[in-house]
Amino acid sequence: MLNPIPQKQEDASGLFIFMDGEAHSRFRRMLTAEFMIKNIRRIEPLIEETVVDALEKMRALGPPADLMAEFALPVPSMTICHLLGVPYADHDFFQLHSRAIMDRESGPAEVEAALGALGGFLAELIKAKRTSPGEDLLSRLVAERVIPGELREDELLSMAMLLLVAGHETTANMIGLSALALLEFPEHLDALRADPSLAPGLVEELLRYVTVVRTGLPRLALEDAEIGGRLIREGEGAVAMLSLANRDGSVFKDPELFDPQRKEAHRHMAFGFGLHQCIGQPLARAELRVALVELARRFPGLRAETTLADVPKRHMAVTFGLGELPVTW
Repeated sequence: MLNPIPQKQEDASGLFIFMDGEAHSRFRRMLTAEFMIKNIRRIEPLIEETVVDALEKMRALGPPADLMAEFALPVPSMTICHLLGVPYADHDFFQLHSRAIMDRESGPAEVEAALGALGGFLAELIKAKRTSPGEDLLSRLVAERVIPGELREDELLSMAMLLLVAGHETTANMIGLSALALLEFPEHLDALRADPSLAPGLVEELLRYVTVVRTGLPRLALEDAEIGGRLIREGEGAVAMLSLANRDGSVFKDPELFDPQRKEAHRHMAFGFGLHQCIGQPLARAELRVALVELARRFPGLRAETTLADVPKRHMAVTFGLGELPVTW
């Protein structure tokens, strides 16, 4: 049974992933240029610096170490903080609350408290950008959209919350799961170490193979439609499972096989499809590519500290990931 469709919100205040039509396009247009490939290439030195710094700190701690806590979580955290103009000194604060929001085991009161804490923090930060702007996304949106009256502060607050949480949780989980996959198939980790140019293809196959969005996307048929020989009538509900689409045998040969040489890997649905396709995918790809290349290069003796099957998973999180990944070298 599908749950009843909630009443339509006339004002979703910047949460454009829940909007369609012009309302969705209005907010998305404000962000498109920020996440274009050419702009992501411009900040790649920052991503590399962030990755190297995290890895060297992990090395300094000495083995064993939790790769999730010391590497997978801080890299996207620091990157999205820099892009938005959030002081990185506060990353522990928002990392804690974003995990509570994205965990399905969190109670309503816990989620509400986390949303309130993050919202209050970001509201004060946005107000500060009016008088003390920087070279960051929030400052530009305040100057170019809020002050001229094109965007309300509460709308910017919701956009910032969405980017902060989504830009951190998804990529952190992908880095952790990708490292786990490469520990399971160390020949591919060795190949990447020998030839970093393999990274783009490897990233696409990892996005297909360890898709983090596994909760399904609920949709309502607005008219009769036939998909895969199955008739879905107007008014009926359907759930699109991205992880299952990425194991579709009619698209991917031997879909259960992890194959970084796979020619059709780029056809994956990890970022969705169409108008609502993830706006931050160029950033996610760049972070994954740099993170995995440097991990392979700087830790040639990397191996799991425990049996891979025993690594704790976050099955109840909105985006699937690992609770921890103990490694040694």
